[in-house]
Amino acid sequence: MTSTISTASAHADDADLTSLGYQPSLHRKLGRYASFAAGFSFVSILTTIFQLFAFGYSFAGPAFFWTWPVVLIGQLLVALNFAELAARYPLSGAVYQWARRMGGEVVGWFAGWFMAIAQVVTAAAAAIALQVVLPQLWDGFQVVGGDPALATVTGAANAVVLGAALLVVTTVINCLGVKLMSHVNSIGVTCEIVGVAAVILALISAAQRGPDVVADVSVVAGSDLGAVGAFLVSGLMAAYVMVGFNSAGELSEETKNPRKTAPRTILSALIISGIGGGLMIITALMAAPSLDDGRLATEGLPYVLTAVLGTFWGKVLLVDVAVAIFVCTLAIQTAGSRLVFSMARDGKLPASALLSSVHPERGTPMWPSIAIGGLAVGVLAINIGNAALFTTLCSVCIVMVYLAYLLVTVPQLLSRLRGDWDRVGQTMPAGLFSLGHWGLPVNILAVLYGAVMVVNLAWPRPEVYDPSGENGLLLFSAPLMVGAVLLLGIWVRSRKTSDVPAA
Repeated sequence: MTSTISTASAHADDADLTSLGYQPSLHRKLGRYASFAAGFSFVSILTTIFQLFAFGYSFAGPAFFWTWPVVLIGQLLVALNFAELAARYPLSGAVYQWARRMGGEVVGWFAGWFMAIAQVVTAAAAAIALQVVLPQLWDGFQVVGGDPALATVTGAANAVVLGAALLVVTTVINCLGVKLMSHVNSIGVTCEIVGVAAVILALISAAQRGPDVVADVSVVAGSDLGAVGAFLVSGLMAAYVMVGFNSAGELSEETKNPRKTAPRTILSALIISGIGGGLMIITALMAAPSLDDGRLATEGLPYVLTAVLGTFWGKVLLVDVAVAIFVCTLAIQTAGSRLVFSMARDGKLPASALLSSVHPERGTPMWPSIAIGGLAVGVLAINIGNAALFTTLCSVCIVMVYLAYLLVTVPQLLSRLRGDWDRVGQTMPAGLFSLGHWGLPVNILAVLYGAVMVVNLAWPRPEVYDPSGENGLLLFSAPLMVGAVLLLGIWVRSRKTSDVPAA
């Protein structure tokens, strides 16, 4: 009986995809938890808060905690709009498909282009994080020898070796099929969730002060940037972390009953990440040995965890962080490969025939995975000569993610204002996720939030883009890089092969 129901459901999903203009070619293997894991592992709070806590604290002190709920609420506005789109257009390459179907071919192409470039750089940034963890576990991981610190020449070079090895492994997993990818990712996400819960409990048990520590505004008040400026810069930490929740939508064509599953998992991935991350931050502030010895602003969360957990349990946690980095890199590469596959399927990229091909037995787009992995290794190489430039590049790629999100929410808002959105809704099956009358105000707020965040992320601050003060040109790296990616996109789009008609 169960097999019959599953078969009927699979046929219904395939018929639904055909009605949207595509023949089924990918294997539909993902259930609800695997779909959730795709979004949760992309955000990967254990990885990103471990890396970025010091950045946020250095600018605003304990009060930087309040940037977390602000960004969470803003991203939730975006996610609510994405959840509606996932219910209406359950297609691979979600950001590209959503933008194209509401804003037209040009808007859709550039949404996909910005997101694809950002995912390549983000995959490299996630992979390079292994250098922060593995040499602390065993000095044998420092393959090139020398100082393992990421800012040193030997540390930067070793980071490329470890990151490249990780990307080779994730590429192989993605090429072997979505079923293996989902099993690995789900196990990794389970380990990460357990690790997050363990960290929160350990920090609560070692608390030296109450939760009112987040009311300490002394660092913000005394900042040379001014209270508002310091708060805005510290908020970039949360802005860097809470992206990628749309990954559940990117895998819609490999998800069972995606019209109902993807909206739920997009929202749950963000909400659970937001709650877990907020608890990690506040409990770390409660348990820190000192708030004013300077170590929170330089060493961040690892300093607190070492003090609380000691060497043995600290290393156990580092293993869990390494697992989180692994599945984070895997999820980013998977999402990026489906985006490239979706654009190539519509004939929108050079070598579209190759990039849109699907392995007949494994049911997975191998060449997009290889392309994303290879390009990410190439980006890693920048770190050999200039770690500061690599850090700047990572910051810029987050700007491109937010721009891609705007290229979805703005056309969506225009669709609502024209009345097109309601007409689409009338043709949908009953019972799917919808904001109803709340759709317009939520969409307006999502667009305003996204625009403010793009300006905040790209603002030419020395503290973010040129902390050493050695290269003033880096101050304008965000607008310059976005402009360069835009011009490159115009050139690539003009040279694309378009032998495959868009659906």
